[in-house]
Amino acid sequence: MERLDFSAGVVGLGTWQLGADWGEVDADAAHATLDAAVEAGVNFFDTADAYGDGRSEQFCGELLAHHPDAGLLVATKMGRRVDQLPENYNRDNFLAWNDRSRKNLGVETIDLVQLHSPPSEVYEDDAVFEALDEMVETGRIRAYGVSVETSAQALTAIARPNLATVQIILNAFRLKPLDQVLPAARDAGVGIIARVPLASGLLSGRYDENTVFPANDHRNYNRHGEAFDVGETFAGVPFEVGLDAVRELKGLVGPDMALSQFALRWVIDQQGVSVVIPGARNPEQVRQNAASAEQPPLSEEQLAGVREVYDRLIRPHVQDRW
Repeated sequence: MERLDFSAGVVGLGTWQLGADWGEVDADAAHATLDAAVEAGVNFFDTADAYGDGRSEQFCGELLAHHPDAGLLVATKMGRRVDQLPENYNRDNFLAWNDRSRKNLGVETIDLVQLHSPPSEVYEDDAVFEALDEMVETGRIRAYGVSVETSAQALTAIARPNLATVQIILNAFRLKPLDQVLPAARDAGVGIIARVPLASGLLSGRYDENTVFPANDHRNYNRHGEAFDVGETFAGVPFEVGLDAVRELKGLVGPDMALSQFALRWVIDQQGVSVVIPGARNPEQVRQNAASAEQPPLSEEQLAGVREVYDRLIRPHVQDRW
């Protein structure tokens, strides 16, 4: 990540699931998962002030305190704890949110703060980016980025001269960012953080038509966008359609690779990706995800197979929406 001046391992860890919205994860499991990530060589951790209303940030702050010399970077996000109105993305709120996140993380300077998928108008507001520049200048943050829902938002943000990173959904069910976003980011020196790489677990291959998710899991309560953008749940793909696509993708996976590793390797192989941030709820998942970086690059035949499944089954549901 050129503008961030940090060499991230290609597989990081997303920590939404340690805060809320993925069923129950107790503190011991959260700490074990984070520690296992460090042991597996992960050095990039992504959190947000909204994940469990600060719970995930606090876990990440404890991780930094326990591993002070491990060269870890914790990126957080801000903006989803208020009504999603453009006027709420202002300097005073930024300073207050930043104070809270610095306290949760136990740091004076946060390495990377990202706007957390704000309304599209926010990307057009010069005052927003002037406030973020000021936060860098005063040492509150080292760099800033954006987390986006759409490719159009990403392209608008990339045009900002001091933007360090764009976080965007990129997986075998979301190919649109390959067309314009990744090339534009490469040209601008902006890092790409690929989120939802396993399509909320669909691409792990563990689910079927009989899978039941807990009531407090967004894969239950947000399947139709009831709580937030439906694209964050199963990457916006209808569950049954995703299951059919997964069954076909399994035929592309070699004998020594789990489907989840195949899906992560697909993301890693895309030119311009800086780091992919799968979530994990236990040490075993962390270790398996991290090991995907050691898998050989996918073959041209495998890459073409992913594209064919996408074009035939997935494209009609997602290509024109995000």
